[in-house]
Amino acid sequence: MLRKPHFLTVQRFHRTSGVGRDYLAFWTLSSANAFDTVEYTSDWGFFEWKPYIIDWSRDLFATLSGASVTAPRLEDGQFLRLVSFEGLSERVAEAKQAELEAVRPETTWHKSVGLDRHSPFLGISVESNDKLLGAPVGVNEAIYRPISLLAITKRPAEFTLVR
Repeated sequence: MLRKPHFLTVQRFHRTSGVGRDYLAFWTLSSANAFDTVEYTSDWGFFEWKPYIIDWSRDLFATLSGASVTAPRLEDGQFLRLVSFEGLSERVAEAKQAELEAVRPETTWHKSVGLDRHSPFLGISVESNDKLLGAPVGVNEAIYRPISLLAITKRPAEFTLVR
């Protein structure tokens, strides 16, 4: 996938605690147009695996701050905390996000901008342990451990968003 236009980085994770998908692939893109290219639509890498994948989805997010989405950088022993709002309206999710922001200002928040849109917002933070922090009722919180290295396109100079 990293050979396809606009795909910059990927890292895969497995959930160790909390509520959410068992596996997570965190991709960064230079453009949402990545999903419209001939290279992607003709071979998106999972055709042969589709019968074996359960509850699979793709959600596209942009940062609330307007900054570029960058791949989280995890060191050995660190975990990715993911907060999502599946099943909540955008208005309710926004209120819950503000509540969490007040107690966890280091969380980076993203707004759903395309594809399946399972959650209106997504929060991520890098954690030093796999302990849940306690999300409000109706909010999914999960801790993920990396199961792959962070992979970066071999052509980073072609894309201004890789940092």
